[in-house]
Amino acid sequence: MKHASPSSSSPVVPVVPGVSKLLADFRLQQLSQINYDLHLTIPAQKEAPIQASEVITFELKEKGQPVQLDFKETSDKLKQVKVNGVIVPIAHTQEHLILPARHLRKGENQVEITSTAGNLSLNRQQDFLYTLLVPDRARTVFPCFDQPSLKATFTLALTLPQEWKALANAPLQDSVLSAGQKTYRYQKSDLIPTYLFSFAAGKFDHLAQTANGRTMHFLHRETDKEKLQQSLSPIFQIHRDALQFMEAYTGINYPFQKFDFVAIPDFQYGGMEHVGAIQYKASTLFLDEGATQDQKISRSSLISHETAHMWFGDLVTMEWFNDVWMKEVFANFMADKITQVAVPNSNFDLKFVVDHLPAAYGVDRTAGANPIRQELDNLQDAGSMYGNIIYHKAPVMMRQLERLMGEEAFRKGLQQYLKKYAFGNATWPDLIQILDDLTPADLQAWNQVWVNEPGRPQFEYTLQTQGGKISNLTIRQKGEDGSARFWPQFFELALVYPNRIQELTVNMNEAEVTLPEAVGQEKPLFVLFDVTGQGYGVFPVDAQMLTGLYSLKNPVARASAYINLYENLQNGRSVTPRQLLDFYRSGLSKETEELNVKLLTGQLSDIFWRFLPATQRPALAPQLEQELWAALEKATSGNVKKLLFKTYQSIALSAAAQNRLYQIWDQEQAPAGVKLSEDDYTSLALALAVRDYQNSPQILARQMARIPNPDRKKRLQFMLPALSGQVQERDAFFASLKKEENREVESWVLAALGYLHHPLRAATSEKYLPESLNLLEEIQRTGDIFFPASWLSVTFGSYQSAGAAQTVRAFLQAHPAYNPKLKGKILQAADGVFRAEKLVQSGK
Repeated sequence: MKHASPSSSSPVVPVVPGVSKLLADFRLQQLSQINYDLHLTIPAQKEAPIQASEVITFELKEKGQPVQLDFKETSDKLKQVKVNGVIVPIAHTQEHLILPARHLRKGENQVEITSTAGNLSLNRQQDFLYTLLVPDRARTVFPCFDQPSLKATFTLALTLPQEWKALANAPLQDSVLSAGQKTYRYQKSDLIPTYLFSFAAGKFDHLAQTANGRTMHFLHRETDKEKLQQSLSPIFQIHRDALQFMEAYTGINYPFQKFDFVAIPDFQYGGMEHVGAIQYKASTLFLDEGATQDQKISRSSLISHETAHMWFGDLVTMEWFNDVWMKEVFANFMADKITQVAVPNSNFDLKFVVDHLPAAYGVDRTAGANPIRQELDNLQDAGSMYGNIIYHKAPVMMRQLERLMGEEAFRKGLQQYLKKYAFGNATWPDLIQILDDLTPADLQAWNQVWVNEPGRPQFEYTLQTQGGKISNLTIRQKGEDGSARFWPQFFELALVYPNRIQELTVNMNEAEVTLPEAVGQEKPLFVLFDVTGQGYGVFPVDAQMLTGLYSLKNPVARASAYINLYENLQNGRSVTPRQLLDFYRSGLSKETEELNVKLLTGQLSDIFWRFLPATQRPALAPQLEQELWAALEKATSGNVKKLLFKTYQSIALSAAAQNRLYQIWDQEQAPAGVKLSEDDYTSLALALAVRDYQNSPQILARQMARIPNPDRKKRLQFMLPALSGQVQERDAFFASLKKEENREVESWVLAALGYLHHPLRAATSEKYLPESLNLLEEIQRTGDIFFPASWLSVTFGSYQSAGAAQTVRAFLQAHPAYNPKLKGKILQAADGVFRAEKLVQSGK
């Protein structure tokens, strides 16, 4: 988009909260060559302020208008401002520090600012802290131009307590000791956007490994010797494998000065791709001997995802956060490819199906579904862009695009894109234009329904036979909302016979297609849709398939079928909750593929707690518990045994099952063939407490004493009131969450809410729902990007009552002008409540 060069006669960009698109476009035209020279003095005491001094230099294209710096803090945090050597009055309004036009000049400008750093995004704990500034949080710490299209270099100095260690974007230049403190000075960083500026500092252990000429530094706080022994070698190796893959795939060597990482207890996300200083959730990296194959694959996927970001997001950055999904889709897309070759015995196609389809469908089936690419007027709303559509529908879309173009043409297009926009910014249309030149397909039309619109298709089919042979097989699709849209896509279906299957590829490039290659084939027992798991939508299921599904040899076909069955259950067609629950019960020993057992048992548990009337659970539970235990004893894989044990723990309602869980916890004696870690025993203690098992307070106190790690002790201590058997204590805990400081460690809050709103506590916790909705806007304002959706999801995730559904309807009715993005998140989170209400009331 072209903009007229501003002058003194041009309209002044209005000063409004956040970072408006208008302001961002104006500054992009006017500013360049930005450098931040930043010095922070961090005291050991969490409560003490952090003093900051900052020198910003930038080139200004035209003078005549004030320049707005972004600073989302109170004005009293600003101590002094100098513009080009002149002290100027501090003009701070609407989250902006205004630099007066008369003191600015065309060409190079220098701004010196002395301030107290804002605390909102410094994530300060008692003996460590870390920045997390995505999407627009740099402005909560220090004044800056906080938009992704204004890349800058950073020269950082940190003055810290002497015993602390630190890691930042750039290599360490030197360190100086003085009066019980030390100052780390870092070299000038690579060219990065403000949301990627980062450091972590505190009491960390430091490790380094050198291989292939590159030294990787790693900070962590893990104290479990077994986890360290089991995990350190794979952590470094997966990083090396991921770097090697990305360099080969893109044809571009790792583009930055260094490649280090830090593991943070209870980190808000799985990871964050800061250049030279990747941050990870410690519990995802550090696994013990009993870790499942799925946990190992997930660790590889996470590390590969963050490594892929070095090219997709860090080297080439979106111009505006409406395209944040681009960096995420390519990180996931590449992580899937890397893990396919990096993890032994991993089934890439199966992992793809199990990871992406249920998560994407969980949003796309709802009335709050959003398109992959969304509109964004102001960066203050950028956090609401994140969610399962960009993380899980987008990789399905991208795999379809790769299939449409062919792998080589697609890869060539990505290489051109990375080279053309390296160290700069690009938009999705920029990439589509490059790809469109490499394929005869009409990508613009394809892009419209897949990327720019929400929702998914629903498929139907007609099978006609004559003389025992197929005479016609026709497949139709329309929008699940009833619209006439269709999603061009490839998928496979199978004609299933007693002792073989016939697989056919469907090119669904119209709303209705016939399959000529099916004509003349024998009449099948049933038709199984999307057997390779690459299609997207609600596919038809045949009641006949329930008799033959477990005998299918392809685990991807079985996984896809389990997902299709569950989606049809949600829509109230073809299968009822009790039918599907009984089908999964019959398969507890028949399904042996670990990822499929995880999928099947997850759905079984969800049906039990969400889609069956609560009055039916006590009678059903003893038999289901016995079936799970019998399957556990019969299973040959330790990982499958553990998944079945976790499901048993989730279901346990009878006194016999709870006594068995207590004995396992009390004696720390896992079932034969199952390896349980400290975290697993903590989980057992919590499961007993939420069931008000006898002496629950003593159980929790004993578990607290068993935990040596101080970070994990603090987490459990925080959660204790939410697990109390006293309603008044749980009420007080929920009331405490209204204060921002009590929501500081978001993962603790979410874990506690999961128990506070457990189905067994629904009768006394449903009263929290109205206030949970009332808090949402504040939670978006003060929390990190995933917190609002997670707050809603964990709050509403277990309810099935008409009262809970009515609470949501009443809230939305009372707030007709509510923030549309937050309204969408509410509708996404409450969708299961609405469906459960309908299914439970209908008695299906």
